[in-house]
Amino acid sequence: MKVVALVSGGKDSCFAMMRCIDYGHQIVALANLIPLDDSVDELDSYMYQTAGHQIIVSYAECMGLPLFRTRIHGSTREHSVNYRMTPGDEVEDMYTLLHEVKRQIPSINAVSSGAIASDSDYQRMRVESVCSRLGLVSLAYLWKQDQITLFEEMIRRGIVAVTVKVAAIGLSPSEHLGRELKDLKSHLLKLNEKYGIHVCGEGGEYETLTLDCPLFHNARIVIDKYKGILDNPNSTIASVGVLHPLAFHLEQKNASLGHTPAVYEVEGNPTSTQVAGLHMLDSEFDSDETNKGVDFRISSTGRKLFSIGCWIRNSSKTSNGLEKDLAAVLREIELRLGAEGFGWVNVLYIHLYISDMKKFAHANEVYVKYITGTKCHFGVPSRSTIELPLVECGSGGAYVEVLVAREPERKKVLHVQSISCWAPSCIGPYSQATQYKGVLYMAGQLGLDPATMDLCAGGPMAELEQALQNSNAIATSFNASVMTSTFLFVIYCSARLTSSEKTQVQEQLRSSFDSSDGPTFLYVIASDLPKGASVEVKPVVYTPEIEEEDEELKMGKLRTQLEKISGKLQLDETCYQFRNINGKLLSAIVSITNTEASKICSQQDGSVIQFQCGSKKDMKTIATFCASFVAKILCENGFSWDDLVILRFYYPTRLLLSGDVMDCVFSEAFLDKSMKLGEEALFSLVPVIGSGQSSSADDLITCELLASQL
Repeated sequence: MKVVALVSGGKDSCFAMMRCIDYGHQIVALANLIPLDDSVDELDSYMYQTAGHQIIVSYAECMGLPLFRTRIHGSTREHSVNYRMTPGDEVEDMYTLLHEVKRQIPSINAVSSGAIASDSDYQRMRVESVCSRLGLVSLAYLWKQDQITLFEEMIRRGIVAVTVKVAAIGLSPSEHLGRELKDLKSHLLKLNEKYGIHVCGEGGEYETLTLDCPLFHNARIVIDKYKGILDNPNSTIASVGVLHPLAFHLEQKNASLGHTPAVYEVEGNPTSTQVAGLHMLDSEFDSDETNKGVDFRISSTGRKLFSIGCWIRNSSKTSNGLEKDLAAVLREIELRLGAEGFGWVNVLYIHLYISDMKKFAHANEVYVKYITGTKCHFGVPSRSTIELPLVECGSGGAYVEVLVAREPERKKVLHVQSISCWAPSCIGPYSQATQYKGVLYMAGQLGLDPATMDLCAGGPMAELEQALQNSNAIATSFNASVMTSTFLFVIYCSARLTSSEKTQVQEQLRSSFDSSDGPTFLYVIASDLPKGASVEVKPVVYTPEIEEEDEELKMGKLRTQLEKISGKLQLDETCYQFRNINGKLLSAIVSITNTEASKICSQQDGSVIQFQCGSKKDMKTIATFCASFVAKILCENGFSWDDLVILRFYYPTRLLLSGDVMDCVFSEAFLDKSMKLGEEALFSLVPVIGSGQSSSADDLITCELLASQL
């Protein structure tokens, strides 16, 4: 990609540019925001006075790139981390600056910034907001990287930077101001060990000015004269000192610097109100016509935290097209949410099942017309997307399930749109993970290299390893670990995988978790996955809120809380998995295999029979058993129907039964249990290539249950 780099003069923005080049991007312009004189205190104004003002300009000459600059006219008016466009806010000055860069250089499609610390979300999310509105990609390759490793790499790779401000215990202006970073390395490492200071200065301990780096092809900067200013020099804790450059010159590296690159002073206050992703519905998907004549099937669970599923019943096994079907389904869910006094802001998670992964981009275009950051002001939902045989089973071209919370203000959303080395970015209105009342619902993770967003090479096992790394990086952001805190683990495998490859996936996963205290596992064989991936993993992680933790959990002994429930059930014990966490969370995976199905059918009439695929009578017997079994699971673990969060039944196409038939027999089975379900199903029926507790995924029916009393 062609990149404009936000530069401040410090080491971080320069090294971020180097990282961009490492990953194959091209830096084509620089951009700099100049504070107004009254927006910075006297000590911090060194970069924008006298010679200091010209040093940033000289970067353009050193690198041979155009520089765009503008003064900050606004102030901080929007204080929340999740920035929303606010007239008069200083972020709008960044918008004005980058808008002008893009106007003059239309080929630019990305922005580089030097944010490092995980607690610099405030800065990162503002850059992402502007990028989203301009259709640019945010590149933040230093974000969440280990600071000691970064610091050492900056020095090793030739970043020559001097301290122009020190403001931390252990840093003396008289001794450490104006020193090169390489000379301060050992001292900073000692201060990190002794006081916990940020080695890269992310806590404001010091600031730097880059005088030379490998990107300065034409010249390096030499400071000829400077002035030091001290604030409270007699402080017993930490004196603050700033170095003001008064004179400098450029020392040529080439025989001639050649032409001087243009410096553009961008004028004017931001006036645009355009927000990418804030779309009005196209006339093609007009709300009055979208759902006309469409036969929907709606499912709904629970009361406090619940799921709503929506699919289109089409017995002719045809589709109006993925885009139209998806628009209709999303609109129907939107109407249903509104009728209950909810909106997309209440949605924590979205399962998006589509009939054709080749149309994934088109599906996203429809998706962003309904789910936007503006509608989801507490954070956009997390999401997983897979291709399933929907049309073949009479379920239309798109099927959507949403997880809905009554108290959206209690959710915590991690939405990183910047491409970094941390974990795959989510560029659009879907987030990496959503935490709600002690449970982390993570977006489906592919084996993507975060820095390039390409699938890692090496096949299914390499993809799985990378997907697990990505998942754990996300869990770590919530002070959790996928390996020790996951209680439900869903693995989507592409139908392209061979039996041997699927077995390898299962063996690798089993070896990654403790066999006795590990999560419940569910394998689903999908027709296809995004980007043609081999595997996609979806961990559900227990992350108890502080007020809900007992002493044992505070000691980190979560795994002792994962209790495998046993009892005299009507299935072979190898056909079910339960995890009950403190009587508050219940996860269950139940497999009805061909062998168990024949036993169940035989139990009903006393004779020994074989289950017949395509037999509505046999499936009704199985459905009745499943309804009884689910009721038994809930009752024996102290949960009620109102506690249901998820109740899914996966069925393979080899059953030779349409979605309408499956819906009919399961609805009758649950009503036979005298459950007060109203007109809506309490369950979702999901057609798949295969599913099960093992990677063989040869169940006739697989039940996935999640209940919560949190």
